[in-house]
Amino acid sequence: MRTDRPWGFFETLSEGKGFKVKRIVVNPGCRISLQTHKHRSEHWAIVSGAAIVWIGHSKKEYKPDEACYIPQGEVHRIENKGKVIVEIIEVQCGEILREDDIVRIEDDYNRS
Repeated sequence: MRTDRPWGFFETLSEGKGFKVKRIVVNPGCRISLQTHKHRSEHWAIVSGAAIVWIGHSKKEYKPDEACYIPQGEVHRIENKGKVIVEIIEVQCGEILREDDIVRIEDDYNRS
């Protein structure tokens, strides 16, 4: 099922005990909120586009066929400064994998 967001959309591809796999699309010029999660870690594999990924205090560009790991509790964000969509496959690992585990620190769309 597709869930639209102001920055693009995501859809859950698979889930089971302790894991969830999502396809995330970030539109050109958009970014997700600067956020953290109390109960899960995330692995992001870039499928298309050039993603600017913030993890903690570092910022790095990732291209297709590159991946990164976001530890549980680490502040992170993905940003698309390009002219084409950024598509990632996200694997979440943890005991609680719900959307209400998002703690937003900064958000371009005024969501709390």
